[in-house]
Amino acid sequence: MEEKMFTLRDVKVGQTVKVVKVHGEGAVRRRIMDMGITKNTVIFVRKVAPLGDPVELNLRGYELSLRKADAAMVEVEECEPEK
Repeated sequence: MEEKMFTLRDVKVGQTVKVVKVHGEGAVRRRIMDMGITKNTVIFVRKVAPLGDPVELNLRGYELSLRKADAAMVEVEECEPEK
């Protein structure tokens, strides 16, 4: 039985996750990776805009707002928050 892919779009506010893989291709994938979202990056979901898009993330010591369409391309797994 194949389990559903867990993406950054599915993460709840206050959760910490680790990037497993960045999907997509070409310029879109490159842009996401240029923002610092690469394999094994730990991401904390800080908040979601009132209308649900974009999401505000904390990663690599800075804050990043990411559209849900882009967040859906980032496969993640749950992990413990960093101290």
